[in-house]
Amino acid sequence: MKRVYFDHSATTPIDPDVLDAMLPYFKENFGNPSSIHAFGRNAKVALEDARERVAAFIGAEATELFFTSGGTEADNMAIKGVAVQFCEKGNHIITSKPEHHAVIHTCEYLEAHGFNVTYLKPDQYGMVSAESVAEAITDKTILISIMHANNEVGTINPIGEIAQLARENNIRFHTDAVQSFGKLPINVKELPVDLISFSAHKIYGPKGTGGLFIRKGVKLTNLLHGGAHERNRRAGTENVAGIVGLAKAVDICRQRMVQDEQHIRQLRDTFHERLQQSIPKIYLNGHPEKRLAGHLNLSFEFVEGESILLSMDMKGIAASSGSACTSGSVEPSHVLMAMGIRPELGQSAIRFTLGRYNTMEEVDYAVEILPEIIKRLRAMSPLA
Repeated sequence: MKRVYFDHSATTPIDPDVLDAMLPYFKENFGNPSSIHAFGRNAKVALEDARERVAAFIGAEATELFFTSGGTEADNMAIKGVAVQFCEKGNHIITSKPEHHAVIHTCEYLEAHGFNVTYLKPDQYGMVSAESVAEAITDKTILISIMHANNEVGTINPIGEIAQLARENNIRFHTDAVQSFGKLPINVKELPVDLISFSAHKIYGPKGTGGLFIRKGVKLTNLLHGGAHERNRRAGTENVAGIVGLAKAVDICRQRMVQDEQHIRQLRDTFHERLQQSIPKIYLNGHPEKRLAGHLNLSFEFVEGESILLSMDMKGIAASSGSACTSGSVEPSHVLMAMGIRPELGQSAIRFTLGRYNTMEEVDYAVEILPEIIKRLRAMSPLA
């Protein structure tokens, strides 16, 4: 039986070159970068070299780049940090309903502590417009947080327009770029974003490593307290091996981002076209054009998504019914519900996310297997 991995938005396999770059920092170069002896100095050099490379990738200065344990911590660090820092100025935050739960639940936490949050509804494609953001701004608004690209449907938001709007109103703007980082060009010299969250394991790097871009001059209260690590922004001994891996993953993205995008888009479009030809009553969720190259979120009418996933898994095909962070939930995706998708279609949705190492042979196999699965499940469905 073949094994096909179509769940790259949940996580990616680590690139072999990334692993090779990390291994010395688990063994001979294991020092604590805060130590002043040679072991520590060697780790510190590697840490700061990685910082410079990752910062340069988005046009930032090294002093604007801070390493975290991943995207969730970076989102919390940005949103809570700004909220507490500016609470005397105002208590209003603007975000959107399709955000990742790392943003949604952080905002809900702040609501329980006296902040007011506006959750903007996206359009039918999952896109949040600058106009809807503008209408929500009040004299108490201190933060706007809108994701760059949605993790479930891949829709890309106009964050340049939204960031400019925030700057004109002297409001801090944060974007969760965990899904877009390394896949879409980001240049903070041109993009007026104040804070950007990203993660290593979505770009063939290690889990447990990520970062937050904080534009020079942007103040925020620390999320973690302890030592003076990360220039007093984020306490805790840095994960040097993971950070070295992140930097190597970024180097690879810099070299092959265009190549990867073309390869993945061709596979995805071929996959979609052939499924449309072989399976009736399937529907695309997300923007038909303005979405990440690897995302294909489809609803299969009359069938429950979990049954499709389990049937595919038995044939060696891995996909998802939404965010990996909500696995186990029987509720329809909050993203699809925010888009206005009917609940029964939302529950039939499958997220296929293709990646760098997928092949046309794997697409062929999935196209061969999936129609049989849908036909069998529909035959058993009382709705069909």
